[in-house]
Amino acid sequence: MVDYSKWKNIEVSDDEDETHPNIDTPSLFRWRHQARIERMEQLEQEKKALEESLKEAEQKKKMIQEKLKNASDTSMSELKKEIEVIDKNLKELENKKKEFKKKEELAPWNVDTLSQPKFSKTVINKKEEEKNYEDMTDEEKEAHMKKFIKENESLIKQYGMLQKFDDSKKFLTQHNLLVHEDTANYLVIWCINLEMEEKRELMQHVAHQCICMQYMLELSKQLKIDPRACIAPFFERIQTADIEYRRQFEDERNAFIQRIINRAKEKIAQALKEQEEEEERERKERLGPGGLDPAEVFETLPKELQDCFEKRDTELLKQVIMKMPEEEAKYHMKRCVDSGLWVPEGGVKEEPTYAEAGSSEQKADDLDLD
Repeated sequence: MVDYSKWKNIEVSDDEDETHPNIDTPSLFRWRHQARIERMEQLEQEKKALEESLKEAEQKKKMIQEKLKNASDTSMSELKKEIEVIDKNLKELENKKKEFKKKEELAPWNVDTLSQPKFSKTVINKKEEEKNYEDMTDEEKEAHMKKFIKENESLIKQYGMLQKFDDSKKFLTQHNLLVHEDTANYLVIWCINLEMEEKRELMQHVAHQCICMQYMLELSKQLKIDPRACIAPFFERIQTADIEYRRQFEDERNAFIQRIINRAKEKIAQALKEQEEEEERERKERLGPGGLDPAEVFETLPKELQDCFEKRDTELLKQVIMKMPEEEAKYHMKRCVDSGLWVPEGGVKEEPTYAEAGSSEQKADDLDLD
């Protein structure tokens, strides 16, 4: 059986050209990507602040330790107390550092983290043998996947589009380094994106290639051999397989496709919910002093008044108000005040009278048309 749990902590791409028809694609991608960038920047700031606090505490401790060398009996006890306080603070900071590192490791992979190196390293005159993937830490696996995808993304996509077993066998034999966990991970993300774009037929095709890859990886674990050595054995088996083996393969593929469909639905529902929450948050931030949304109020204004606000023309606004029936003018101007579209002179929030709204002496800076 294929283990799907390892793919739970991967965020799908948020910068594809298409997405679900019920989602406003440009705004969704823009605010979701921006929100993630802001979260990453905030985490980076917290990390720097934590490192600076640790550095300051260690420096302070060294200074006090130097003072202890020449301290008198009277001051020595006070200095020792200070060191105890610093040690306690250092212990708390070290615990926070461990918690922060754990938070970083548990953060989902996404297009921004995959395209940025976690760390860099230069080795001179020494060629290191690649570490076994199963023995890598989560951090090492993440760094490996970024590098692997950067170097092999084009080849992975070519493999994902192949249709015949013979073609796949030949291609993987020529590019056997693709028989790797990172290829399977990439194909899973691709499948989810395709399903969210409603490209079901293509998704099913890539899913088939993903299961072929996973079968080879599972076979290598069972035989305890290099995955690249499993290319020929797998394709020979699947092409000459008995009915039971083919049925098992097809059941596994169909189950995987259903998981992709379910996961895509969850992602779409999550995206819609986040979009609604973000829109509601933005709406609340826009609310004027009277609790009205300026965007909603603007949409209800007569075309003549909308033109005034769009052009930011104070004199035109006065003229339009004077031509309107008194009750209608009072109604619209009160809503403009309550939504913040119009700010009376001196910040007065009370309902303006019809005479005030149309007075020729009213100053231009009484109106806030931004």
